[in-house]
Amino acid sequence: MDGLENDAALIRALVRYSAKTPAEVARAAKLAASTINRHFNGTAQTRLSQSTLEKLQAAYPSFSGWPKLGANETRLTFNHPDHMMPPRTSDTDTVELEQIDLRYGMGGTFADGPVEVERRPFSREWLRSITSTAPRHLFWAIGDGDSMEPTIRSGEVILIDRSQDTPRMDDGIWAVTHGEIGMIKRLRHRPDGTVELHSDNHLVRPQTAVDGELHVIGRVIAVVRRL
Repeated sequence: MDGLENDAALIRALVRYSAKTPAEVARAAKLAASTINRHFNGTAQTRLSQSTLEKLQAAYPSFSGWPKLGANETRLTFNHPDHMMPPRTSDTDTVELEQIDLRYGMGGTFADGPVEVERRPFSREWLRSITSTAPRHLFWAIGDGDSMEPTIRSGEVILIDRSQDTPRMDDGIWAVTHGEIGMIKRLRHRPDGTVELHSDNHLVRPQTAVDGELHVIGRVIAVVRRL
């Protein structure tokens, strides 16, 4: 079997093991339902990402079907998120962070969650100056759109702290998925339990998310821009 077939077989076996629907398996692992459904149905066109595998293993650590990978393979397995390998470092002064394939803007983009597309080195000293969060919880993304201008411009690199995934106040900027669409927004909690998604561009109207529609990926803690 090729890689996609292996992933499909893994997801189908996990669904049988859990005695749940594919959507319920995704919910337990805090993943988008389409991530699991596409592999379960055999319609996926990309492999399961490292981050997706880690979330599934954390949700179902007793499942015996996790692949045993060889030394030359890059997709590794873990029993718990706290046992994640630290990001690779090119030297003692830098640390490589993974990208989240998340676009934001007028329409957002369909997103299944984090996808390992590229690693980029960041200065350890610079990271320490802006956050005390461990590097394994930090990810970067590139903006695409003007909905958050002038705060965030299209093409700028943003740093996302995934250890912060529960907004407790109407402050800060958050990477979220609304349904399956990824975006960067400010969140405003309403008395009726809904959440408004606000853009800094006054030409973009707020959106409203009801219970179950909004998934917080992490808090945007820095914008890297050239002067």
